[in-house]
Amino acid sequence: MTATGPLRDALAAATEDRLVYDLDGIGASCAELRRELPGVHVRFALKACPVDEVLRYLARRGIGVDAAGPEEIAQAVRAGVPVERIHYGNTVKSDRNIAHAHRSGVRDYATDSVEDVRAVAAHAPGARVFCRLATTGDGALWGLSDKFGCAPADAVDVLLAAWEAGLTPAGLSVHVGSQQMTADAWQDAFADLAQTLEALRRRGVVLDHVNLGGGLPARGYTDRYGTPLDPPLDKIFAVLRDGMQHLRDLHGGPLDFVVEPGRHLVAEHGAVRAHVVRTTRRRGPDGTYRRWLYLSAGRFNGLYETDALQYPLVFPTHPDADRVPARVAGPTCDSDDAFPAPVLVPADLRSGDPVWALASGAYAASYMTRGFNGFAPLPHTCVGGAR
Repeated sequence: MTATGPLRDALAAATEDRLVYDLDGIGASCAELRRELPGVHVRFALKACPVDEVLRYLARRGIGVDAAGPEEIAQAVRAGVPVERIHYGNTVKSDRNIAHAHRSGVRDYATDSVEDVRAVAAHAPGARVFCRLATTGDGALWGLSDKFGCAPADAVDVLLAAWEAGLTPAGLSVHVGSQQMTADAWQDAFADLAQTLEALRRRGVVLDHVNLGGGLPARGYTDRYGTPLDPPLDKIFAVLRDGMQHLRDLHGGPLDFVVEPGRHLVAEHGAVRAHVVRTTRRRGPDGTYRRWLYLSAGRFNGLYETDALQYPLVFPTHPDADRVPARVAGPTCDSDDAFPAPVLVPADLRSGDPVWALASGAYAASYMTRGFNGFAPLPHTCVGGAR
């Protein structure tokens, strides 16, 4: 993967470390998603990129927000997202936060338990709720299983409890895991959704929407060992379209659909401009020498997701240099601040040389610490995005 167009130009122009986002590239991903899933309501998973310029850009294009709490709701409203396009997508909510969201005008809330339903009824009376079904997370880089969601039979009880508490049982949702690499995960999710819709209809509960959650994969990543990840997006979109049509036929009435893309929209359209801190050769525990490349950015200031992947690295001042294997690590004193496997790097790197970490537009801004070990969060630059 190589940086191209405005993103490359902005990276090349940067003389200091920073995050760079290509807004027009993000817009192209939005347009592609809408072509693949026509008529589906898009709610951007704000946690993936809580950058005001990105949110304003998406808001101008009619994209809503999947918010996880009051601060994200407030940020979305400030960015110009109409409150009716914001839902509270977190099933973990305190009484105070539910009340705050309700006062802000949010009327749609995710849930997965009777206890949460009771809290929503008490602090957001008359609200609409959609119940999240559990998934295995199989096939995803990050499964997101266990903590969230309930079984189809329990979802029926949850939504019946919502109706009895004066809430509107409005929908169902799933999340098949972040960076989901298989279409099978969505096929399994549709089977559970169909089962639950049918069970609810037998109990007299008719829903108005299904939320297919996040999980749509991004292009541009490599796996932990540097092999390019090639998500089967054509097959995934085909499964989504077929599954939605099946649910509409089963439902027998109007049924809207929502998706919550995060990394799918922004990952490949953002990059970190970092620099070489030092290269070394040190003897390892097995007695052999290893080369290390220490970067100014690592897990705590922009490149957090090295637990499951490697960010493709570009060395713009050494395009044709001989390459040698090296372990790549961030600048902190934490031993987890390192790529999991060796990377081929130019043999003649020097301290201060620029390095671009591509496909880092998702979660880079949100996972940065306030300054672990004194290494400050990266500033950011956005390019493109003319109205």
